[in-house]
Amino acid sequence: MPLATVKLPSIDQLRDIAAELGMTMSDSDLAMHRDALVGNIRAYNLIDQMPDEVPQVAYPRTPGRRPPAEENRHGAWYVKTTVEGAPSGRLKGKKVALKDNICLAGVPMMNGASTLEGYVPDLDATVATRILEAGGTIVGKTVCEYFCFSGGSHTSASGPVHNPRRMGYSAGGSSSGSAVVVALGEVPMALGGDQGGSIRMPASFCGIYGMKPTHGLVPYSGIMPIELTLDHTGPMTATVEDNALLLEVLAGPDGLDPRQYGAQSRPFREALRGGAAGLRIAVVPEGFGHPQSQESNDRLVREAAERFKGLGATVETVSIPMHRIGGAIWLPVAAEGATMQMMLGNGFGFNWQGLYVTSMLDYHAGWRTRADELSESLKNTFLLGHYMVTRHRGHYYAKAQNLVRRLRAAYDTVLGSYDLLLMPTLPMVATPLPGPEATVEEIVRRAFEVLPNTAPFDCTHHPAMSLPCGLVDGLPVGLMLIGRRHDEETIYRAAAAFESGVDWQSLTA
Repeated sequence: MPLATVKLPSIDQLRDIAAELGMTMSDSDLAMHRDALVGNIRAYNLIDQMPDEVPQVAYPRTPGRRPPAEENRHGAWYVKTTVEGAPSGRLKGKKVALKDNICLAGVPMMNGASTLEGYVPDLDATVATRILEAGGTIVGKTVCEYFCFSGGSHTSASGPVHNPRRMGYSAGGSSSGSAVVVALGEVPMALGGDQGGSIRMPASFCGIYGMKPTHGLVPYSGIMPIELTLDHTGPMTATVEDNALLLEVLAGPDGLDPRQYGAQSRPFREALRGGAAGLRIAVVPEGFGHPQSQESNDRLVREAAERFKGLGATVETVSIPMHRIGGAIWLPVAAEGATMQMMLGNGFGFNWQGLYVTSMLDYHAGWRTRADELSESLKNTFLLGHYMVTRHRGHYYAKAQNLVRRLRAAYDTVLGSYDLLLMPTLPMVATPLPGPEATVEEIVRRAFEVLPNTAPFDCTHHPAMSLPCGLVDGLPVGLMLIGRRHDEETIYRAAAAFESGVDWQSLTA
């Protein structure tokens, strides 16, 4: 018989557990409860001895290598490798980079965090498998923010990621490296993740196309979660066509992700030929003029909106007052949800069925003995989340989730009369990276000041895409298009019309 991994707790251990739970028990009570647990512990050991139920790994690969500084000037690559996909398919000849929160079996993964460094996944995320099955070649993992908790590019344990157009400036986050390697032309496409804007924010700062699809359209299985109702993954590309192509490959249910509601992949590229004529676009004034907004950034987005008129679209200003508090509704969901799932729940939490990556769960649990290493932005969020969960019972998480329905309805009301919403992706262009002596206040501010327009749509689950629309002092400006849920096609239609009809790099301020 194999040795039992799970041991029957001692009387002393049960006494400590009872105290943690607020129970007072005598030694005789504890002894009787201990005897009653014998069969339960036997069941746990039976589970321990069974093989796990995880997807099989196909396609040969090597662990890859950490590129030297001279090969990684912007700090964007974590690991370079080569995993060749199928001999044919829609992505044949395409090189693809994965954000380093995505599992690629046998290749190191740290998700920007020193506490996860050394972890090597034992399975491929569904999105990685789909890329390989479509003939794509995965060429590496890109640096992201510390457990993805920053909209800047300054918190990764591997060091800052620099803007492709200006060293020393932010590339946006948390999918920092993915945006940079695309913008530099090192790959035509990459994958990012988005819980508060982490695809769209770096896409905006770096001047590429970043799509956050409808929640659940792309399976999140095998990607390190943050909060199930916010988790999105999607394409980051140099062209609209490649973006639509990659989404065709990624989309559709995998049977392993409870975030999915049965939405199927569709021929998104067919929408690219539709042109902007006849589209009705609502410019949302509440997306402009935030306290941190740069006037030149807002002005270029308004000018770009006017360009849609020249492409045949109807463009009108339509107020959505509730957008201004969308970020406030997002905050309890993100802070408390991430505290309970990503941190205290060891990444995966409880109460859902699907693919649990138990190897990641076990390795990630080690953060508890190394919590001082967490980034300042994650510490700040974790302190808030734990305070609200323990002192306020999760009341505000629950109320915020209820209010999401009202926020969603506010957007849907306008989308009932218009095809798209339009606003700046971010309030500003790329900012200087905080220096080594930066205060906690500066680190946290730079991490979260970019969120007000992107975060609400992670809650409401509308698809949203950032497309470049101009330059301020040589740095890209992003325009965000938001569509009805499960209507990525209209976003692609408008984005392709703008891409082909407007030379965005000639629009300057």
